Amino acid sequence: MALQDIKNQHHRLSILRALEALGYRSNDSMIQDTCEAFHNIMSRDQVRTNLRWLEEQGLVTVDTVHDIMNATLTSRGQDVAHGKSFVDGVKRPSA
Repeated sequence: MALQDIKNQHHRLSILRALEALGYRSNDSMIQDTCEAFHNIMSRDQVRTNLRWLEEQGLVTVDTVHDIMNATLTSRGQDVAHGKSFVDGVKRPSA
């Protein structure tokens, strides 16, 4: 597996966990800052790209208002964040 694939998997799990910590809904800026607190450093572009990918998988819903991307964690996304479901491309949480 390529290093970038591994990083993407970690970033996606971090985004799901950030959304859970932020009350299941937040904007891309808060998600970026929360992921940094988890020691997963991403550019805003990386956050947005991963949010779109997570949306395609049905793990989050995304809407954009005035160039601010807002994401909401879905129940499927919460299951993946807790290790109850698995999606290729998202790191499985540690036990």
